[in-house]
Amino acid sequence: MNDREELVEIITRRVLAELDRDPQEECSDCAGSCAAHCSDKVRTMVEEGAARISYQGRGGDIPADLAAYIDHTLLGPGTTGTDIDRLCEEARRYNFAAVCINPAWVSRARENLRGSRVIIASVVGFPLGANATETKVMESRRALREGAREIDMVINIGRLKEGDFEFVTQDIARVVDACREVRAVCKVIIEAAVLTDEEKVIACQLAKAAKADYVKTSTGFGPGGATVYDVALMRETVGPAMGVKASGGIHTTEEAEQMIAAGASRIGASAGISIVTGNGESDE
Repeated sequence: MNDREELVEIITRRVLAELDRDPQEECSDCAGSCAAHCSDKVRTMVEEGAARISYQGRGGDIPADLAAYIDHTLLGPGTTGTDIDRLCEEARRYNFAAVCINPAWVSRARENLRGSRVIIASVVGFPLGANATETKVMESRRALREGAREIDMVINIGRLKEGDFEFVTQDIARVVDACREVRAVCKVIIEAAVLTDEEKVIACQLAKAAKADYVKTSTGFGPGGATVYDVALMRETVGPAMGVKASGGIHTTEEAEQMIAAGASRIGASAGISIVTGNGESDE
């Protein structure tokens, strides 16, 4: 085992031990941080339909302006130019943080958003993460040239699962370097729903070691989206300085607030308007 693997193993054990403490022992003095410290209890509560889980450890206060947290997202294969025009118009109207779109639409979004403060985020290695590193880097640089200022990349999940941590770190670091060339932000999608808790922790630590700006829960195309538990685990793993993006399956104001309370600093959602207006779920 090399030094990097030993460090990851130590951190993984420490974080999972913190999350798996006995709820009876912790709840009397966890100061409301059940999402971080009482994993079994939280899972049970969520499975039973709980709408809100308390989290006050390293999470965030519920913001007055949710729009500033939201990446207004449209990544479906049937997306048209007209759809992108509408997405950008909505992002301007509601002052969302960013639009998150496929690379083919970055130039069109740039024209739509010229003069606004809305950032363009684009996805790389999406949605499987199995592209060659060189392809991810090339895709990133093209999107950045055309106007993107945030890149949401998918890790190589298979390499992570087989324990090739050096490959995963370098895969991330190469895209991070491409982003740094133009002072852009790199978010790393770990696709939490297909990982064990230990693998989630390792993926987050590798992203942090590669100097990414954010870790992100999901593509929205996997078997599951963001959960309170995963957001809390990711926040505990990366600490307070790194961004955590909750994405996938977030449709309502309450769900968005729940993710932010658990530690999310950005929300990826196609239901951004419903979230900020409180008018129910997405039309998707």
